[in-house]
Amino acid sequence: MEKLTAPKIIWAAGENSGDLLASEVLPSVARNFPSTSMEGIGGDRMISAGLNPTFHARDLSVRGYVEVIKQLPRILRIRSQIIKTVKNQHPQAYIGIDAPDFNLSIEEKARKAGVPVIHMVAPAIWAWRPQRIHQIKRAVDHLLLIFPFEEEIFRKAGIPCTYIGHPLARHIPMKPDTMGARQVLGVAIDGAPVVAVLPGSRRDEIKWNSPSFFGACELILKSEPRTKFIIPAADEQIRQMINKELEKFPAVKEALTITEGQSHKALEAADAVLVASGTATLEAALYKKPMVVGYVMPGITSLMILSKAQSRWISLPNILSGKTLVPECVQVFSSPEILASHVLYALEPRRREELEPIFTDMHASLLRDTPALASEAVLKVLKQD
Repeated sequence: MEKLTAPKIIWAAGENSGDLLASEVLPSVARNFPSTSMEGIGGDRMISAGLNPTFHARDLSVRGYVEVIKQLPRILRIRSQIIKTVKNQHPQAYIGIDAPDFNLSIEEKARKAGVPVIHMVAPAIWAWRPQRIHQIKRAVDHLLLIFPFEEEIFRKAGIPCTYIGHPLARHIPMKPDTMGARQVLGVAIDGAPVVAVLPGSRRDEIKWNSPSFFGACELILKSEPRTKFIIPAADEQIRQMINKELEKFPAVKEALTITEGQSHKALEAADAVLVASGTATLEAALYKKPMVVGYVMPGITSLMILSKAQSRWISLPNILSGKTLVPECVQVFSSPEILASHVLYALEPRRREELEPIFTDMHASLLRDTPALASEAVLKVLKQD
C-alpha cells in the first residue's frame, strides 16, 4: 500500500488520438488520487485536462522508418529521461497511450522496477508485427482496448485487458448535421457538392499525399465544376504547406476552404471524404460519410511496412467490418485519376444510402462510457499493487 501514496503518475501520449483518449481519462484518475501529480508527455488536450507536461506530444509525432531515423536522437533523449524518472522516482503508475514503439520499451523497464503499467490502445498486432504480443505480455499489467474484437486476441494470450470503447464514438453525433456544419463553416450553403480533403496531419504526410490529392480535386472540378473542397489544417505550419502545394492547382485553390483545425466540422459538412489512412478514416465513418482512402509513403518505408502487414486493409472502416467497404488507394494506385474516379462515385447519393446504416452499426459498437471504464481499470490495477 505504500506505493499508493507515491507522488506522481506518469502518462505518455505521442499522437493526437492518444491525446484525446488520455484527456478523457486523466481527470477521472486524478479525482481518485487527489494528492498525486499527473505528469509526462501529452498534447494540448491532456495539458488542459490537468497534465503537468515534461514534453509535448508533438515531440514524438513522426511516421515511418526513414522519418523516425532522422528524429531518433531527440526521441532517445526523451526516452532516456522518462526511464530515469521512472527508476529514480518510482511513480505510482506508468500509463502509456498508443505510441507502442516508444512506450513498450519504457513499460518493460517500468514493470521490472515494480511500477504498475497500464497501456491504452493496444498495438495493432492484428494488422502487422504479430510477434509484438510477447513484448506486450512482458511490459503491461493491463491493456485498455478501443476495438471490441481485440478482447479475444489478448485474453487468449493471457494479457489482462478491458474494452473501453473508442473515445471518438462519444464525441461524434450518431446523426450528423451536414447543413448545420456548412453554415458554421460558411461553405456551400447553396447545396453544392462538398468534399472534405484530409491529406494528413503531419508535414511528411502533406508532402507525400498532397500532389495526388489536389490533382484528384482538379479532375473532380472538371466533371463537377460546382464542387467545393474543405481542408482542416492542424496548425499554421500545415496551413502554409497546404497553401504552397495549392499554388500548383489554382482552380482547386479557388474552390477550397482551409479551416483552422475543425476537422470534425469539415467531415460533418462533407458529402464525401478524400482521406489519408489513419484515425481520420474512422472519424469519417462515424460521421457516416462515403470516403476514399489514399496514402503515399517514401519507397523504403512502404516496402518495410507493407512487407510486414497482417491485414488485407489499411483503413479502420474496412478492418472493423472485415470487408472492403471503402476503396483504398496506396502508393502508385493513389494517383489523381484513380482517386478522382472513386470520389465522384462516393458523391452519388446511393453510395451514402448504402453506407449509412453500416456506419451507424459500427458507431454503436464503439460507444461505451470510456472515461469510467478506463479509470475503473486503472484504479483496480493500482489497488492490486
